[in-house]
Amino acid sequence: MTIDVVELDQDVVNVAKEHCGFEEDARMRVHVDDGRDFIETSSGDYDIILLDCFDAESIPTHLATLEFLNGVRNALAPAGMVIANIWGRSSNPLYAHMLLTYRTAFEDIYIFDVPLPGSKLFVGLPFKQIMTRDEVIRKAREISSRHGFDYDLSGAIAGFRNSDLETLRGGRVLRD
Repeated sequence: MTIDVVELDQDVVNVAKEHCGFEEDARMRVHVDDGRDFIETSSGDYDIILLDCFDAESIPTHLATLEFLNGVRNALAPAGMVIANIWGRSSNPLYAHMLLTYRTAFEDIYIFDVPLPGSKLFVGLPFKQIMTRDEVIRKAREISSRHGFDYDLSGAIAGFRNSDLETLRGGRVLRD
């Protein structure tokens, strides 16, 4: 496995190296760049792209638009997925807009509720995939068992559902 980490602020990278034991190597590379610029120049074929990009208050606007998410989708391998950490409806006035934008960019979206601090994980797939909550729990237990985790990964699965089950009031697709 190789991992590309994209961080906008060199100071964050420095703190991670100096105080958190972070080290780059042949399989873990850090790119100090804007996430959108990196995605738009990426050669792609990522199996997983994790989006966890917040400024002081929210996700930067240019990292929430359909154009950006189309770039993310293009950077995925055919069976890849994007996992995005999104503030939930109660603290995010753009929640409905963001979900509609993800639904437009990807063939299928699943949502996991994160109990604290009230965020959601959007899992975007470039293909239709029918999954039930029971299937996801079963797969999580298999992974926990296979890798000898000392905790039950299935216990972390909260509020799993297809985004089609999410009721929205209003909203529009976010564009550049």
